[in-house]
Amino acid sequence: MQDKRLERLRRQLTEQGIPAVLVTNPINRRYLTGFTGSAGIVLVTGGRAVLITDFRYMEQAPKEAAGYEVIDHKGKIGRTILDILGKESIKQLGFEENDLTYSAYSGYTGDLQGVELIPTGGIVEKLRIVKDESELKIMQEAADLADRTFSYILTRLRTGVTEKQIALEMEIFIRENGGTSSSFDTIVASGERSALPHGVASDRVLQPNEFVKLDFGALYKGYCSDITRTVVLGQPSDRHKEIYGIVLEAQLNCVGSLKPGMTGSEGDALCRDIIARYGYGDNFGHSTGHGLGMEVHEHPRLAKGFAGVLEPGMVVTVEPGIYIPGFGGVRIEDDVVIEQSGIRLLTHSTKELITI
Repeated sequence: MQDKRLERLRRQLTEQGIPAVLVTNPINRRYLTGFTGSAGIVLVTGGRAVLITDFRYMEQAPKEAAGYEVIDHKGKIGRTILDILGKESIKQLGFEENDLTYSAYSGYTGDLQGVELIPTGGIVEKLRIVKDESELKIMQEAADLADRTFSYILTRLRTGVTEKQIALEMEIFIRENGGTSSSFDTIVASGERSALPHGVASDRVLQPNEFVKLDFGALYKGYCSDITRTVVLGQPSDRHKEIYGIVLEAQLNCVGSLKPGMTGSEGDALCRDIIARYGYGDNFGHSTGHGLGMEVHEHPRLAKGFAGVLEPGMVVTVEPGIYIPGFGGVRIEDDVVIEQSGIRLLTHSTKELITI
């Protein structure tokens, strides 16, 4: 797979007229090479693909970065880069403008005398938008782990425990079942705090007859899952049932209608129009969804004004919500793959209103 990714990257470089690129973003480095170490940069030219790291990884890197020449740099890394570029008479070098710090940029300009540094924006990230079959297999496993985590935590939810205690149990379960960690800080938001879209777990104690919103995911083999379910601890009121029912209707409409060729804005409207029709448009303030992969937020987006077109192989979340300050909120979220004729769900936890 790395060979195909390298081929696609070189094609991008040719189209942009850039003879070589320096990849410093660690996630992009892993995507291109498969190298899981914590230090290293990738230099790709028309004739060479080089992973430059240090002595700590000289046994690990050649095993993981198949197809890449692994160099143990000594001294300034810029001098190693200059030597490689000089052997191919390359005078221009692209760099990741969204990753390279000013101090690192200054260092490279000093070391790479005679080489023009060209900023590039999202050149590898664009490749990552459409997932290949090996990525989708891992992402299904990450989603399966999230589903199992939800099933487990349903047996642990009860009054008298804190949101932080619940979040900790979820994160331990993920690690004990093969995950590297959670995809992001686990959200457990109960009662009035469930109206906070990103209400990270607090010391609040779970109480009866209220919403508990759980937004979490598993980081597994370098890929993220992201799922939200909202349950009621105790007896739901009519208002709980009304809000939950509207969000569920919107979410089901989107996963049932989303398809390739739609823009992100059109996908967003599949949820937003339903919620607005019930009079809760002002209570749905975030986008319907976002891309998912090696990072929990990637392109494309399901959002108002997003003109990007959905293509097969893209993975997005579908996560409408209604949030009412002082009362609570509901979000229901699934991970889906865009396919030729529609979508395929990666997450499968029940979306019926669960009462505990």
